[in-house]
Amino acid sequence: MTLSIVIITHNEEANLSRALESVRQLVSDGKGEIIVVDSGSTDRTVEIAKSFGAKVFVEEWKGFAAQKNSAIDKATGDWILSLDADEEVSVDLAAHIKRAATDVDHGPFEWALASAFTTRFEDLRGDVGLLPLAFWITRRNYFLGRWLEHGGYYPDRKLRLFARGSARFDESRAVHEDAQTNRRTAIIKVGALLHHSYPTLSDYIEHMNRYSSLGAEMVVAEANRKVRFSVIDIVLRPLATFVYNYFFRLGFLDGREGLLLHLYHAVYVSWKYAKAWELSRKSTDQMSS
Repeated sequence: MTLSIVIITHNEEANLSRALESVRQLVSDGKGEIIVVDSGSTDRTVEIAKSFGAKVFVEEWKGFAAQKNSAIDKATGDWILSLDADEEVSVDLAAHIKRAATDVDHGPFEWALASAFTTRFEDLRGDVGLLPLAFWITRRNYFLGRWLEHGGYYPDRKLRLFARGSARFDESRAVHEDAQTNRRTAIIKVGALLHHSYPTLSDYIEHMNRYSSLGAEMVVAEANRKVRFSVIDIVLRPLATFVYNYFFRLGFLDGREGLLLHLYHAVYVSWKYAKAWELSRKSTDQMSS
């Protein structure tokens, strides 16, 4: 069994070494490969990737999902593990994947993973077989020096490990893209992806500003009509989001960091719908001029 690690990058000098070091043992001695698709970094990202033996491809930015699918298309391994540059594979998860890949007593790679630990099976788009060919991995999110445990940020499961050809990212979404599959899936209940997401408030606010713009584009596209100014979307929806995540999903148990995260996430929701209204109005003005 060979494994392909696929990562997309743009100016990820601060994160990439940590991500690649965490998967070094999974691809050493010819057991796998690292594929990096870079979109024109101006820092040491490409140099760092090559120092880990990665196959680096520089391509024009096509959007998150399309860029990730481009990396998947270049993979030659039997299995693919998709990582973000600001993530790392925990030691126990890496050991589990490595052990499962070489455990001949349990048969094929996917069966070793499914039988070695308790898993929950589910079908995303119909029953197409007994063995899981795609796996959900728990993700832990690090915010302002704290690992979040509540508020929907844990367990933050992502479909990231799958047999080559069995999953792709949804290119209809400009942001918050997810891998999709029609194969039977299972949850890996050992280890995690460690997401070093927002070390500072400035990082988080900058990130949410950019993502709210992309989210606004999705709102306009999905509406297929002029987006009206809505107090419900700009005021009440963010408030409901905060109350749901902070109180009902126990985000308050994450202390001051939890308060700030859910407060500013609610602001992000408001920004998204306000920007959608602004974007729609600009489009209407341009058409009428």
